[in-house]
Amino acid sequence: MIREVGHDGLVLRVRDEGPRSGEAVLLLHGFPQDASCWDDVVPALHDEGLRTLAPDQRGYSPGARPDDVCDYRVERLTGDALAVLDACGVERAHVVGHDWGGAVAWRLGAQHPERVASLTVLSTPHPAALARSMGTSLQAARSWYMLAVQVPVLPEVLLSRILATTLRASGLAPGPAARYAARLSAPGDLRGPLGWYRAAVRRPPWQLLALLTGDTGVVSVPTTYVWGRHDPALGGAAARRTGDHVLGDYRFTQLDAGHWLPEMHPGAVVEAVLDRAGRS
Repeated sequence: MIREVGHDGLVLRVRDEGPRSGEAVLLLHGFPQDASCWDDVVPALHDEGLRTLAPDQRGYSPGARPDDVCDYRVERLTGDALAVLDACGVERAHVVGHDWGGAVAWRLGAQHPERVASLTVLSTPHPAALARSMGTSLQAARSWYMLAVQVPVLPEVLLSRILATTLRASGLAPGPAARYAARLSAPGDLRGPLGWYRAAVRRPPWQLLALLTGDTGVVSVPTTYVWGRHDPALGGAAARRTGDHVLGDYRFTQLDAGHWLPEMHPGAVVEAVLDRAGRS
């Protein structure tokens, strides 16, 4: 079923599927995905008796596209995720996040451990590990796009024309690449999704310093981090340092893969989630 969850003056669309009596798995997509990125993952989770909650996140849901960049700061995004759990009557969930959804997942695990039964993060290293890798590896060069999209208007116009081609070039299959691009085909459709990148950079200096020193916090819940060693955007330096920010039971899984793990390697994602959920 499709739920509409109100929070912060917005309305999020949420796919609430699977056995209602099962433990819940909260699935958080990244850029430029939507809840459909989990289409090859959720059937296997349902077969194992798990309920899945997959929102179209802020900037993607039609009723949740604020214009102010500040509305896309990670603390607001984390609040959305908690609101989804509350609206669905879920006290604790197994949280799974990919790409930007991974950043939200890390914050949930660190700052709201009472709501997180386990954490499975795909591709995205812990934010503090990522920040510290900027000056000690080629990660800053890999993250060039973070600054490129800070320019107003132009990125929306350009990406609306080349998004499908860009996604295919990054390793995503033609089907999902075309689907995501079609949903974001007008420049205005990209303002919200790009707001995530802009909000991450447009912070006061003291907040950026806090990020470098571990603003997200140390994670104490059982955690699995899955990384593709051929990921063009997120390199090995940050991936290998991520465990430094997890005090709970931790597993680091490297795949012979790129960035698009839910779409291109759903079996490995299912295995990681089921392994972690079962251990919890």
